[in-house]
Amino acid sequence: MKNKIKYSNEPIEARVISDFLPKPEDLVLKEKKTRVTLTLTEKSLDFFKTSAKKHGASYQAMIRRLLDYYVANQRTS
Repeated sequence: MKNKIKYSNEPIEARVISDFLPKPEDLVLKEKKTRVTLTLTEKSLDFFKTSAKKHGASYQAMIRRLLDYYVANQRTS
């Protein structure tokens, strides 16, 4: 290492931060799902499949998530 680190004897201010991270079991999204048949236009399906492939996700999960966002927004309105 070429550059040496210079330390000083300055006082260190520290404070304890409460645990704000969720429990691991709270990170698992296990919601009851019901299977339905849905007919989409080719344009819509191509969009979701392309986007899912780009992001390494499932196109069905993306559609499900979009509907969940829509429902959540409608309930708050």
